[in-house]
Amino acid sequence: MTGQVAEAPSDMAAAAGLLTVGVEEEFLLVDPHTGAAVPAVDLVMEQVPAELRGQVEREFQTSQIEIGSPPGLELSSIRHSLGVLRRALSDAAERAGVRLLAIGTGPVDGPVPPVVDKPRFDRMIERFRLLVPGPGNNGMHVHVGVPDPDTGVQVLNHVRPWLPMLHAVTTNSPFSRGEDTGYASWRSVEWERWPSVAPTPFLESHEHYQRLIRQLISSGVMLDEGMLYWYARLSAKYPTVELRIGDVCPSVDDAVLVAALVRALVATAMADVEAGRPALQTDHHLLVGAHWRAAHDGLEGEAVDVTNGELRPAWELLDRFVERMRPALEEHGDWAEVTDLLGGLRRHGSGAARQRAVFERTGRLTDVVQDVARQTRG
Repeated sequence: MTGQVAEAPSDMAAAAGLLTVGVEEEFLLVDPHTGAAVPAVDLVMEQVPAELRGQVEREFQTSQIEIGSPPGLELSSIRHSLGVLRRALSDAAERAGVRLLAIGTGPVDGPVPPVVDKPRFDRMIERFRLLVPGPGNNGMHVHVGVPDPDTGVQVLNHVRPWLPMLHAVTTNSPFSRGEDTGYASWRSVEWERWPSVAPTPFLESHEHYQRLIRQLISSGVMLDEGMLYWYARLSAKYPTVELRIGDVCPSVDDAVLVAALVRALVATAMADVEAGRPALQTDHHLLVGAHWRAAHDGLEGEAVDVTNGELRPAWELLDRFVERMRPALEEHGDWAEVTDLLGGLRRHGSGAARQRAVFERTGRLTDVVQDVARQTRG
């Protein structure tokens, strides 16, 4: 996580059953006139205020930049941090002559920006070659503190069936190379080129988790543990579980909503573990299908009910999902805000739906870019 980490709960917080949460967001840098991705990360980094540089990093491609919020117990602190960082980074981008977009991947066609010059990235290119996506692949990662790795592995087993729902909520990349892809999250399709991208398997123990990592590295699928791109994993550096399924959210409101839902999902999983309730052992291939459906339809179509494999309206399943998380949301004091934010999401639609609505009105992807930039800044 960029300079910060969602720490394990403090003694008081743990006693109250409260969990810390922190957010990473990746952004695209584009030409303000054409909307095409530009290799401007070094120029933008030079313009970032000194006091915020510990929370800003280069990402994989030179058209990307990343922020990380400090961990917190209150959604208000996450909202404040993300707002400050997004505004500062938007200003830094404008001073550098470019624009910052919270978008899953670039909507406008153009040259593929080079990869950031780092030895690890060089090795990834040497090993995996043409798996590099187009203009930049931008996600949102949410870290939630857990007390120990053994608990963390059990949490991973409990959350895995419900991640397609969060996948649908975060869809924010319908356009690529100047065209509507037919998907709500084209980033997801591009991202799955990497061989270690997959739903998290059902894990027997922390030792099983570590053994799989060793085997994937020895097989050549990964260079190191950092390339474990499962949709949920244990952080390699911090005492957290990390959920990394979604496109970066267009607005701070969207990001706060997802952070609250992720924390509530982890808290619900921990309560189930403590009560001895078994995890739902959803078939791997059904999860693959549910994630594909989420990437394709987003919130505006249908989703897979993982309890029976049937298709239902995505919003119906989301409402059911949130109601299941309600005790954890209330325990963390998040229920009222989440209810309000869900109302906004229902009115405005997913990020993908918002982009398509702008394009339908104007027929210009440059207008889509301008609208995403407006939401990014907030």
